[in-house]
Amino acid sequence: MAVLLLGLLLWVGAHLFKRLAPKARASMGDRGKAMVAGLSIMAIVLMVLGFRSAEVAQLYHTPAWALHANNALMLVAIFLLGAGSTKGLLVDKMRHPMLTGVLVWALAHLMVNGDQASVVLFGGLGLWAVAEMVLINRAAAWKRPAKGSISGDAKNLAATVLLYAVISGIHYWLGHNPFVAVL
Repeated sequence: MAVLLLGLLLWVGAHLFKRLAPKARASMGDRGKAMVAGLSIMAIVLMVLGFRSAEVAQLYHTPAWALHANNALMLVAIFLLGAGSTKGLLVDKMRHPMLTGVLVWALAHLMVNGDQASVVLFGGLGLWAVAEMVLINRAAAWKRPAKGSISGDAKNLAATVLLYAVISGIHYWLGHNPFVAVL
């Protein structure tokens, strides 16, 4: 569990650095971006290793229907993750589509994973996403971007379906079928 916590703390620290110390982060320029990218990769590796090696301590059991809800919410989460960059119809209606996507992803995974490591990982990343949104909202008012187009949504939808298939394949490869409940 210590490796998982270290990875989670590294992720949160690297990403909150810009919000908590904006002048220090701005003074670093592109070096700061590279540092955050490097720390993020290290954090992901540590979180994956820590999660996979954590002892299973079941905190709660999930209902069978939660698997289907999780899979539907994952499509929503992936779509939201891409909504800002594809300039679809949500771009001027939602301030934090990517962070909202992370939060939906975290909640969806908490619906189907009731073990301690899952609660730490998905709960921690969900709380980080909420904290980021709060800090961003406090820092400055939102300047709405230009309206997006339906073609942006079409691109995002195609990318969402493709990424969903890739993520499902990775889950299979790691030994977990995301479409069949393990009882």
